[in-house]
Amino acid sequence: MMWRPLIQSPARSSGIFLCCVLLLVGALVSTHLLDTIYPRTNPEFPKTTSYPNEILLECTDYNLTRTCPSNYPTTFHREEDPDRPSPPTCPEYFRWIYEDLHLWAYTGITREMVESLKGKANFRLVIVKGKAYVEKYTKAYQTRDVFTLWGILQLLRRYPGQVPDLDLMFDCIDIPSIKTSDYQQPNASDPPPLFRYCGDDDTLNIVFPDWSFWGWPETNIKPWESLMTDLKEGNKRTRWMDREPYAYWKGNPTVAVTREDLLKCNVSENMDWKARLYAQDWIRETEEGYKQSDLASQCDHRYKIYIEGTSWSVSEKYILACDSVSLIVKPHYYDFFTRSLNPLHHYWPVRDDDKCRSIKFAVDWGNAHKKKAQEIGKAASQFTQEELKMEYVYDYMFHLLNQYAKLLTFQPVIPTNAVELCSETMACQAQGLEKKFLLESMVEGPVYTSPCTIPPPYDPPSLHTILKTKEDSIKQVELWEKKFWENQNEQA
Repeated sequence: MMWRPLIQSPARSSGIFLCCVLLLVGALVSTHLLDTIYPRTNPEFPKTTSYPNEILLECTDYNLTRTCPSNYPTTFHREEDPDRPSPPTCPEYFRWIYEDLHLWAYTGITREMVESLKGKANFRLVIVKGKAYVEKYTKAYQTRDVFTLWGILQLLRRYPGQVPDLDLMFDCIDIPSIKTSDYQQPNASDPPPLFRYCGDDDTLNIVFPDWSFWGWPETNIKPWESLMTDLKEGNKRTRWMDREPYAYWKGNPTVAVTREDLLKCNVSENMDWKARLYAQDWIRETEEGYKQSDLASQCDHRYKIYIEGTSWSVSEKYILACDSVSLIVKPHYYDFFTRSLNPLHHYWPVRDDDKCRSIKFAVDWGNAHKKKAQEIGKAASQFTQEELKMEYVYDYMFHLLNQYAKLLTFQPVIPTNAVELCSETMACQAQGLEKKFLLESMVEGPVYTSPCTIPPPYDPPSLHTILKTKEDSIKQVELWEKKFWENQNEQA
């Protein structure tokens, strides 16, 4: 396909009961199979309802052989059902897949391009005949690489045999590194394709869902599917009108100057900027058992602030899910879904060069226009519940990897130093919260539904209109702010 250029996761039966069961159904189920499903040496494994195509976690065999199961499914054929509805159209943000890949639409992606990234990537992922292989270069911060690779493995469990052969490099660092300017010189080489969690207008990275969708054990943040349920319940605890009429933020201010600057907007003896800001000490929080960092209990203010850290922050989706009005300080970076968020519909834009006055105006405006403010907060939380559910996260990965694989000009082969990766290699030996979150986010087996249908690429006029509309909405807010403060000065 040729694209146009861009215009930019038991109650154990007693031994007596188990024996009785085995005597009754031994002809149908073996002791080995029961040990495989619920390993008796590991009570941490959750008991789930079995269904015909469930892919079992073979920890008993893995602990003996240290190899992936040989019968791991790499194909899946859905039974034709004329009454089954057609798959839905994917959310709008899927269209950005084409934009992230457009640079290679005409040149294709060569093996040399991929291998040139060995010095920039944390790992190389190769999928051949439905199986995953990984070659690791450098350890990622905390368990980012672990949960990213886990997410890809769950995609293969969800859609076995449907992800094509591919070869990619992945960088787990926050700040994008492939600069556009390095490839605009007359004799510059073609840019290499590097996957990562975020991008910006000055770089050429391929944006991929971040690790925290499957859990973030270092901060006790649950997998997204479980956390969404908690956040939804948290939203019900306090009605918007009964929430604190201020803007709330809690995070680590030491990672960026812009966050340190934000703290100047805190309430003081001399001024109330209508912001309530708290520094998060993650070391102390870890030692005390995460008592003050439960995200579902932080939906008690009418407004919540999102501000970038070192770069984009995973906190954005948690803030958007709160029913509160998301006050987004002008971002420099984007992740895979945020480019489809619209100011004054999903969030309220805040200036990055005049944060305090901008935040105060936003809070005063929202408290004076409560109906509209509630609509903005609700639109964002509905977006996370309906368009950012895990089914769509997996479908985004599916379509991105499929479109990427189409651009490869070579047949992927298993690298000499790569090892086969499967759910057993990661989950069976894990410990603590890491293990808990891996198991909690594990896909049980193939789904009967097809992935959503990806919409077509943007045509240049449509993309221009979308970007212009966003820009105009932000300018409108800035104009309202300007007039508000001019009036305040005149009254003073």
